[in-house]
Amino acid sequence: MTQLINLNENSLKDIANQKIRVPQYRMPPSAAKIGIVHIGPGAFFRAHQAWYTHQALQQHGGGWCISAVSLRSSGVSDALTEQHGLYCLAELDKETHFEVVGAIKEVLVARQQYHDVIARLTNIDTKFVTLTITEKGYCLNNQGELDLTHEDIKHDLAGTNERISAVGILVQALSVRHEKGLPAFTVISCDNITGNGTKLKNALVSFAAQTNLTLATWLADSLTCPSTMVDSITPATDDSLRDLVQQKLNIKDNWPIKREAFLQWVIEDCLPADRPAWDQVGAILTRDVEGFEKAKLRLLNCPHSSIAYLGCLLGIETVYDAMQNTQLVEFIEKMIEEEILPSIDGPKELDAKQYSQDILQRFRNPAIRHLLSQIAWDGSQKIPMRILPIVQQNLIEGRSVALLCHALASWMHFVRLQFAKGENVVDPLAAQLKKVTDSCNGKAHNDTALFLTMTAIFPPSLAANGEFKHALEAAYINLAPVINNNQHSWSA
Repeated sequence: MTQLINLNENSLKDIANQKIRVPQYRMPPSAAKIGIVHIGPGAFFRAHQAWYTHQALQQHGGGWCISAVSLRSSGVSDALTEQHGLYCLAELDKETHFEVVGAIKEVLVARQQYHDVIARLTNIDTKFVTLTITEKGYCLNNQGELDLTHEDIKHDLAGTNERISAVGILVQALSVRHEKGLPAFTVISCDNITGNGTKLKNALVSFAAQTNLTLATWLADSLTCPSTMVDSITPATDDSLRDLVQQKLNIKDNWPIKREAFLQWVIEDCLPADRPAWDQVGAILTRDVEGFEKAKLRLLNCPHSSIAYLGCLLGIETVYDAMQNTQLVEFIEKMIEEEILPSIDGPKELDAKQYSQDILQRFRNPAIRHLLSQIAWDGSQKIPMRILPIVQQNLIEGRSVALLCHALASWMHFVRLQFAKGENVVDPLAAQLKKVTDSCNGKAHNDTALFLTMTAIFPPSLAANGEFKHALEAAYINLAPVINNNQHSWSA
């Protein structure tokens, strides 16, 4: 058996000789300088923002390597430090493509190397800080503002030398930069939070204001925090991926990662001129991030949920399997064409029709096993964001809602049948949904009326709309043969 090559800077030439794409900017190691600190180096970041930076370095150069900082866990550092930050990325599609990503040059753990983290954040070369710490990592309250009662924020405001929240650490570093006369770095949230840039800046200013009004004023005036939108499915690394990397590439990689071929990074167009060439390698700079978020909700999330509920009723297991059902695909395509696309007045940088086609192609990816049952979870939270705004707009503007109502009716049938079979319904409103379905009798007029009493989901004005109620009842009736006869096909 051929000896495996340990992935690190010293082996890059050997790996390159095997015709695997490797980062040329990391040969020699001293060639690339760190200009970015990233907090939260999980798989999504390494498959997404680090990949964009890798491409920018590869094609356009610059001192933009990354110092990756984990707040608590040492897992990524343990895996990648001995590999000098290098790792393999597997791009999943009909065929799997591999490359070695080299944008990360060091991995630090704040809990263990706090002073090194602050030193890196306050280095004159550090011009950007990016974050993927999930929504809870920002310590915000239900209003999207900094939660001053959060235990981590209270800890950091108590005057401790080593802070534990991302907000606290960043404000400490910015305070040092202010004292030294250094400019503030640009801070970019890459978590899927609406208005993430505005919320992050407000949180940083709010934290600073608790102890230093001068610093807070400086941050309010000087700090740039663009809003963003990110998208790409990144399944968790498993042993099968490690084995695949060994078999296909003859490389030993402690923590390879994988993602679908599609990825999207939309950034508010307010970045400084001195920046990585992200926009030249696929990232989109726009003044209308909100428009992209709206398009994603309508052209990705709405069809995704619709496929989930209709597919579950048809006895289909995964998104890929659903895309093999001709009638279901025709229904989704018709819904997009007739009822969703006309509701979108997208940003000038977005070709909405092409975007919708790209999304359907994503759904056809055989390498991504996305269970419909999981997508169906939390419908009471998803439907008011993904489907109802389109319904409301179409009613106002005189367009059909018949197909969208099939998606809503399929959710109602799905929930009703789950409870009837004694199966678990994963939803924060499960108890209320159970009470509703206990009174359902399978009759459209009765059942839809019961669901429409749930004001946490359906606005009263919509629930009282006669055209909407009629379309919803018709859809509920039309789906009945699928339910009652266990049919695996139907026509809207």
